[in-house]
Amino acid sequence: MTARLADIAAQAGVSRATVSRVLNGARGVASDTRDSVLAALDALGGEQPLRQRRGELVGLITPELDNPVFPALAQVMGQALTRQGYTPVLATQTPGGSTEDELTEMLVSRGVSGIIFVSGLHADTTADTGRYDRLHEQHVPFVLVNGFSPEIAAPFVSPDDRAAMRLAVAHLAELGHTRIGLAVGPGRFVPVQRKIEGFRTGLREQLGLTAQESQELVQHSLFTLEGGQAAAAALIDRGCTAVVCASDMMALGAVRAARQRGLDVPGDVSVVGFDDSLLIAFTDPPLTTVRQPVKAMGQVAVGALLEEMTGTPPPRTEFVFMPELVVRGSTSAGPRSGRRPVDRR
Repeated sequence: MTARLADIAAQAGVSRATVSRVLNGARGVASDTRDSVLAALDALGGEQPLRQRRGELVGLITPELDNPVFPALAQVMGQALTRQGYTPVLATQTPGGSTEDELTEMLVSRGVSGIIFVSGLHADTTADTGRYDRLHEQHVPFVLVNGFSPEIAAPFVSPDDRAAMRLAVAHLAELGHTRIGLAVGPGRFVPVQRKIEGFRTGLREQLGLTAQESQELVQHSLFTLEGGQAAAAALIDRGCTAVVCASDMMALGAVRAARQRGLDVPGDVSVVGFDDSLLIAFTDPPLTTVRQPVKAMGQVAVGALLEEMTGTPPPRTEFVFMPELVVRGSTSAGPRSGRRPVDRR
């Protein structure tokens, strides 16, 4: 082809990314925009390409894959896309690596037919949502998983974080725990805010605690094993006999924090995770956790994106999935007196 992308874009009055999507036969491009690009190509002496026979590309942008729930989601969505004849392209954010915006630009420049964002900037209440408006302007369909924003016109797929925490608190309260802590990530994220709301509701329903009384039972940290360890250590030092964690990785850190203090899990401290990640049933002890419906969420996210791509968009609202409490060996009866666990160091 003698005409360059930049020349075609200038002639048609569109972005190079849009030109690339048209030349790759991607869906989701308005017919008048496609006609303008092809007319510019003709005017500049280029040949119109045959529609590629390979499956159309769909981008999956996820956080780092250290947390097992993210590769699990990617696997479910990738399989669902492949069954429909699409080729999934996994783009992973890593500390110090490419940003979400850079990954998005890369995928759009390669003519992806759509993008699914998992736990991206849409979940950060401090982030600029204009980046998603620009995707609409480029006619790139997208779906957002984990984290809702009313300012973004798109389908959202989320677990019911509030219900998850109420399930965990009810379980621990039934076991006799009256001093229950919550280890969560940074407070600017929507799933964190919802988990805190559900946790406080659970404490009020089960133990009669006020919002002020439950405030000191919430500890923010990072969504990592080390973050869970630090948060749980602080909660145990405040007399908590049970700790609910915002992820299974954080819960494993909580188990480590208890053992470093010479405490037994679950004899002295009960721990509940969130996700029900792969192999979490085989930890020591097997982890009680709240299971995210990963398979259902991934399949609905793909279905919503395919509808967006074919021009019959689903409701641009949030699809919320009910989690499930999975009781294993990391929780047991606690002291109703709320006494501090004995530090055996």
